[in-house]
Amino acid sequence: MSRIAARFEALKKQDRSAFVPFIMAGDPDGETSLRLMKALPAAGADLIELGVCFTDPMADGPAIQAAGLRALDAGQTLRKTLEMTASFREEDDHTPVILMGYYNPFLAYGVEKFLSDARAAGVDGLIVVDLPPEEDAALCQPALEAGLDFVRLATPTTDQKRLPAVLKNASGFIYYVSVAGITGQKSGDKAAVAAAVRGIQDRSGLPVAVGFGIKTVQKAGDVAKFADAVVVGSALVEEIAAEIGENGGLERPGGASDTIVNRVLSRARDLAEAVKGSRSATE
Repeated sequence: MSRIAARFEALKKQDRSAFVPFIMAGDPDGETSLRLMKALPAAGADLIELGVCFTDPMADGPAIQAAGLRALDAGQTLRKTLEMTASFREEDDHTPVILMGYYNPFLAYGVEKFLSDARAAGVDGLIVVDLPPEEDAALCQPALEAGLDFVRLATPTTDQKRLPAVLKNASGFIYYVSVAGITGQKSGDKAAVAAAVRGIQDRSGLPVAVGFGIKTVQKAGDVAKFADAVVVGSALVEEIAAEIGENGGLERPGGASDTIVNRVLSRARDLAEAVKGSRSATE
């Protein structure tokens, strides 16, 4: 059983949703983001989404775009992101890690080499925002053959005619984008999102994670009542930006910042507690 399947199976027995934080690899620098990644499980992360920085992130809002630019400015590369995952795996062999990004960096790296190196580093799955089902031969099918889950995105505009194509080669879980738009900008209607999640769960047989627009403890707790996982990204990377802005930059250029790490982890703990306590609070 894969790490992703094992984690969701364990959470199902506990009757609770998963908390899935997103951080951008290399934001604000490699050392700090690695420290964050290693500390997230103790702060409540059940799975980790690790962003792969890219110069043209079409689905990302301002906060995650800025995180990607900070990472690029700090010299982050896909190779360094895999090395970061391998370092994480030296201490944690249980928490699933999913890389989220765009096709271009994987293509430039070389698909076959990337998949081999990703497996060796301990990556469990991929979310590739700009590859539709019609392009499954490019990365989805090779990833599945290499033993990596390929997490598919569904949105409010994914109708019943389109959904079978989206689900066809999906594995691990389905990522439901709760709003029609970019990350971190608005929230979806709770009733509509809940209905969509139930429909996808029934059709796919896979866990469904909900993301985009979940920035508050209240919203995270509300979504956790019906979703199998809650993904939070912008709210966490905004803490990095705020700390940098308030202090005029990192505490030491190129070095890990204790205040950044502590600030992000504090926010993550609050969100994790809301997600994990949501169902018991309604009983």
